[in-house]
Amino acid sequence: MNILLVSMPDSFEHMPTVGIRMPNGALSSLAGNVDPHHRVAVADLVLVQREVRATLERLVRDQQPDLVGLSIMTFQRKTALRIVELLRALRPDVRVAVGGYDPSLAPEAYTDGPAPVDFIVRGEGELTFRELVRALERGSGLDGVAGLSYRMGGAFHHNPDRSVHGLADGEIRPPNRDARVLQGYEFLGRQVDVVETSRGCTFDCSFCSIIEMRGRNFHTFTFDRVLADIRDARDHGARAIFLVDDNITLNVRRFEALCQAIIDAGLDDIDYLVQAMTSAIAAHGATLAPLMRRAGFRYVFLGIENILDDDLRFLRARAKNALRGSGQSAGNATTAAIEHLHRHGMYVVGGLIVGNPDDTPASIEANLEFARRWVDYPYIQHPTPYPRTPMTREFRERGLVINENLEEYDGTTAVVRTEHVAAEEIEFLRWRAERWMKVRHMRAVVKASPRFVLRNWRTMLAHTFRGGSFLKALLGLEDERAVFARYRAIRKREREYV
Repeated sequence: MNILLVSMPDSFEHMPTVGIRMPNGALSSLAGNVDPHHRVAVADLVLVQREVRATLERLVRDQQPDLVGLSIMTFQRKTALRIVELLRALRPDVRVAVGGYDPSLAPEAYTDGPAPVDFIVRGEGELTFRELVRALERGSGLDGVAGLSYRMGGAFHHNPDRSVHGLADGEIRPPNRDARVLQGYEFLGRQVDVVETSRGCTFDCSFCSIIEMRGRNFHTFTFDRVLADIRDARDHGARAIFLVDDNITLNVRRFEALCQAIIDAGLDDIDYLVQAMTSAIAAHGATLAPLMRRAGFRYVFLGIENILDDDLRFLRARAKNALRGSGQSAGNATTAAIEHLHRHGMYVVGGLIVGNPDDTPASIEANLEFARRWVDYPYIQHPTPYPRTPMTREFRERGLVINENLEEYDGTTAVVRTEHVAAEEIEFLRWRAERWMKVRHMRAVVKASPRFVLRNWRTMLAHTFRGGSFLKALLGLEDERAVFARYRAIRKREREYV
């Protein structure tokens, strides 16, 4: 069987694609878990954002797929449905499967309408997709494939959920990077790849889709598997690797052991990026941070979420951001965590959420000022009502959702207001502050990747200041409100990929 696996071209706003183009790790994992006699191609359309239609036409012509699988997040839904229509036009008999957060949590969006899909792979996809392909190959029934929804006889049938699978037994095979048919994955001029060492999280943050997908649990791959995966990524050319675990610092001792294993295996010649909890870094940073740096860690995405206690309470993120002493909470752990990371030469990507239901201009500005002072690169988002999260229920119950255009649910478009601040004003405050934080970080990028900056500094500044002029902004000669309006119009046009 010929199988084409596709990720969407829609990307997050925080960094221009000239600076970062990450592979979709789920697709290469699916490719690695299909029986090897099938012909599988993986295409990350983020690599061809302005050539999506032409690329799909070429891939369908060259691959002649019998089955196409699409990985979709909520803000990518509109693009995905247009791609499904294009695929039907190019190859009328092709069967289409969708998976990822959005189809798993909002399957009705893919079962209705003029071009419904054929299959929905809900939750973790590797085993469900493998069994789907086997059933299609045999021509057998689909009713026994757990985690699958499928169209038959003009109606959709939803099989029982698949239980979350442990990772230590080897049933989920390593990814197949050879299946990728597009090139150009980069992080600041270095070829980049993604590696997974664990899945899941036991916290219950109100904004998180992970616990809606797989519950509150934590499973780990063996170190032998992880190190082999890193080695395979390096053999395929990666010089930077993003460890994409949901919460790798949930088990700090394991993470410390992993850092040491990376060093012992001679895999510390790679730049690593990772997501981390502030509480874990703050509590263990004295020993963990130097070990991370020796292993090659360079950027750490810290889930700060918010610096105000009331907002952390709404986000259900107080526990994972608490500084603990003598077994009790002693305040916010963020500054202690950042100090540990900075002391050992790592950069902090600051993940904050502003625009929560009771936020005022002052509380938003407090978080922005914290980011200006403490974080190296901003990753500031607005709360976004993704399907079935606790956050979504509260925003809707309070009548604060003001935008139902899902293609704008990208985290940096404010689609909800607060009780005190309009959505557009929240977005303006974040946009105005973030531009200068990004410019400030270019000094660090020059030090680490001078040739990349020499080639791309104009493109990066143009992206950050689109709608206006960097020079005029620097000299205070532009009307920020007018520039912001032009930026929003440009951003709207950018979302039209197909």
